[in-house]
Amino acid sequence: MTTRAQDPRPRRAAWVRALARALVVTVAFAAMVAFSVVLAQVTLTPSPASADLVHANLTPGRSLRSYAEYYTFLAALKQAGGNLLLGFPFGLLLPVLVARRLRLLRVVGLTAVVMVLVELAQGSVVEGRAFDIDDVLLNTGGALLAYLLLGRRIGHRYHSLAGATADAAPRPGPAEPAPAPDKAPAAARAGRLAGLRNRFRRGGARPAAGAVQAGRKPAP
Repeated sequence: MTTRAQDPRPRRAAWVRALARALVVTVAFAAMVAFSVVLAQVTLTPSPASADLVHANLTPGRSLRSYAEYYTFLAALKQAGGNLLLGFPFGLLLPVLVARRLRLLRVVGLTAVVMVLVELAQGSVVEGRAFDIDDVLLNTGGALLAYLLLGRRIGHRYHSLAGATADAAPRPGPAEPAPAPDKAPAAARAGRLAGLRNRFRRGGARPAAGAVQAGRKPAP
């Protein structure tokens, strides 16, 4: 009968799952790098024409109110929707790259940290752009929305595949039972005691209790 350790099929299945995991991680990492390049081009491109119009915003909601009051519907939708879409790749790709524990908090936290750094770079070194806390909130909200819609399933499938790979790995067979203790010395002592009893019975005397227990001939 073929045992689990001798069957090559679990080993092949583990290799296939490991290759699938590596492929998923590679694709996710490449997509994250490509998205970072696009994000840098979108957010860090200078805009000299807007240098006198933009101002830093540290009050949550102030830019959103200005979109509603001074922008047309399409312009406001483009501005707010564009910031939401910029956060989507974080919610789709990070569930694969981060640890399974506290995945939602990790995705939201990493997105917020990255976007804060981007906004700081905009406000400090890029002409015509300024730090806006509402952009950070919209980007993070986009990542959260993408995670809830699809990223959670992607992360669950990937980490389930990782768990299946670990379970399919060959394991050592059961340990062999320890050999039974040698009973020969006990049997030899019992034989000597029986011989002493028979000898003393033929001689009409009984052995001393200590001698019988010790397995030796009593003193005369």
